[in-house]
Amino acid sequence: MGFTSKDYEKIEKLMEKGVDIPNPMTIHVGDEVDINNISGNNVKIYPGCRIYGEKTVISSGVRLGYEAPVTIDNCQLGAGVELKGGYFCKSIFLEKSNMGLGAHVREGCILEEEAGGAHCVGLKQTILFPFVTLGSLINFCDCFMAGGTSRHNHSEVGSSYIHFNFTPDGDKATASLIGDVPRGVMLNKPRIFLGGQGGIVGPVRIGFGNVVAAGSIIRKDYLEENKMIICKSLPNAVIDIHPHAYPSFVRILRNNILYIANLIALEEWYIHVRQVFLKDLEFGHLLYEGLLDKLLLAKKERIKRLKDLAENTKNTRPEFYNNFERLEAVFTEDRALREGIKERDTFLERMEKHRKGHDKSYIDFIKGLPEAVSCEGTMWLDIVVERICKKVSGILPSLKLF
Repeated sequence: MGFTSKDYEKIEKLMEKGVDIPNPMTIHVGDEVDINNISGNNVKIYPGCRIYGEKTVISSGVRLGYEAPVTIDNCQLGAGVELKGGYFCKSIFLEKSNMGLGAHVREGCILEEEAGGAHCVGLKQTILFPFVTLGSLINFCDCFMAGGTSRHNHSEVGSSYIHFNFTPDGDKATASLIGDVPRGVMLNKPRIFLGGQGGIVGPVRIGFGNVVAAGSIIRKDYLEENKMIICKSLPNAVIDIHPHAYPSFVRILRNNILYIANLIALEEWYIHVRQVFLKDLEFGHLLYEGLLDKLLLAKKERIKRLKDLAENTKNTRPEFYNNFERLEAVFTEDRALREGIKERDTFLERMEKHRKGHDKSYIDFIKGLPEAVSCEGTMWLDIVVERICKKVSGILPSLKLF
């Protein structure tokens, strides 16, 4: 089928708005795309790009397809985002985040300000806090990463890195916390460095400030901070396989619970803090809705994978399997029932006092908070995480999770 006048109609309207499209006959914009959600201010779409999805948002200063064609499908792009080549679906990219040639970013990803990756990076259900940088030839699905304070002091993942997120038992209860939400949101923690040619066998937790030597495969938690971590290769061996044995079951379950609790803490942060700064931005309300939508996708994914784990262990861990519905209710309960409201309101009140007279961006404002105020914010989010974990412990007492 050739290029029709109907195809060209939306492209023509975009160019009338001011979108720079050097070769309009090579661009495809889906019928469902609302061009009112595409800025006409300094946006450039290079040849061969495809734009789909009724929820797609493109803010000012966005660059699409400089190195190779880009396909975006129901993504929200903040100001100055640059996607140089690849496929991007049901994910959100905040101001000045970026991805290089050959990127494959599937649903549920959040890249906050100035986070990004070089060429040939695969992501799905991945959350990167501001400034986090991924090298080339990386598969980094099902994980969260924070740490660092600027583009010159950022957490980094070396090239040829893998987050191993699928087990021999066929489950994906493997999401890893590299840093955490309560401390990570304050943008004042030491960066984390994962050396190239290495990997993580999820689910693990890694503390801030840690440096993992190149070639290391992480198989357990390293919660201490500011350490050099060097992991040796496993010795040669041939041993019997015991399907669904899960020798580290308690640790696996604990880390999954903590991951979901951190997602809930991040949701609280977005609702009560992020929203304040987004509302004045171009398409700010749509970016805010996009953030909450991606968190909802993330929670659903993690609960689904946890349910698969419960099914796999129903004969060996009946307490977990039989109480899964109660467990799920903890993660999906109404926000009004959540704990930490007093601590939240104390933090928000002090934050608002500091905000008066400060016309700063989100990043500059959060980095400029007095240490005492940042600590109060961390305390609030810690309480959200801890009390979710406490409720889970009450449902599964014999496992002694926390």
